[in-house]
Amino acid sequence: MSPHRVPTPLLTTGPICGFPSATDTVTPRQPRGQERVITGNRLTGWAFADAFVAEDDALRWARERAREAGLRSVSPGGGAALRLLAATVDAKAVAEIGTGTGVSGIHLLHGMRPDGVLTTVDPEPERQQFARQAFRAAGFASNRARFIPGRALDVLPRLADAGYDLVFCDGDRLECLDYLAESLRLLRPGGLVVFEGVFADGRTIGSGPQPAEVVRLRELLRAVRESQDLVPSLLPVGDGLLCAVKR
Repeated sequence: MSPHRVPTPLLTTGPICGFPSATDTVTPRQPRGQERVITGNRLTGWAFADAFVAEDDALRWARERAREAGLRSVSPGGGAALRLLAATVDAKAVAEIGTGTGVSGIHLLHGMRPDGVLTTVDPEPERQQFARQAFRAAGFASNRARFIPGRALDVLPRLADAGYDLVFCDGDRLECLDYLAESLRLLRPGGLVVFEGVFADGRTIGSGPQPAEVVRLRELLRAVRESQDLVPSLLPVGDGLLCAVKR
C-alpha cells in the first residue's frame, strides 16, 4: 500500500488497453468528469472525492500506522468505492490480498453484510496486528475477519472455489496476473475482482520506458479488458481501481 498522489490524467489510444506504449506521444488533457472543482481552497476533483465520505478515528489511526511503516494505503475516495462495491454485491465473503494496517479492510467491512467475513492475507504478521486493532476500534467483532499470514500465492490456492463475492487485490504488482487467475477461480458468478493502484502514480498511463511492475500492470489491464469471462471498468479514484464482474 503508497501514500496517495493524484495521477496526471493522460489519455491516448495506444496498443495496450487504450494506454500508451513507450513509443506513443501523449497530450495531457482533463478527462470528462475530472475537471477541476473550484472552491474556496481550490480542491481538485480527486481531492473532493476523497473528502466526500468522512473517515472515522479508526481509519485515521490505521492510515497513520501505514504512513509510519512506509506502506501504500487506499485513498479515502478509493475506500468509499470499495464500500460501495461490497454493498452492491451484498458481499458475505470477501478475500483481500494485502492486509496492510487495515485501511481497506475497514472500508470493505463497512460495505459487507453484517454477518460477512473478510479473509485477509499478508506476508507480514506485524501489519495484521495493527489491522486487528483497527478493526476492533472500528467496532467490528473478532469473528468478522480471518487473518492469514503468508505469501498470497501460497495461501490463495487453499481457499474455496467459487466461495467469494469479492476479491480485493493490493499486493505485489509483479504477481497481479497470478492474482487475476486465482480470483477467477475464487469468485462466484456475479462476483467482483478489484485491483488497487493500477495507475502506479501516473506511470501506467505515461510514456517512455517503465519498470517491470508497470509493464505487468499494463498486461493486467489488457487481460481484464479482453477477457470473455469478465465485465470490466476502470474507476479514476485514488491511484486507480480496476474492477470487473465475473460472468
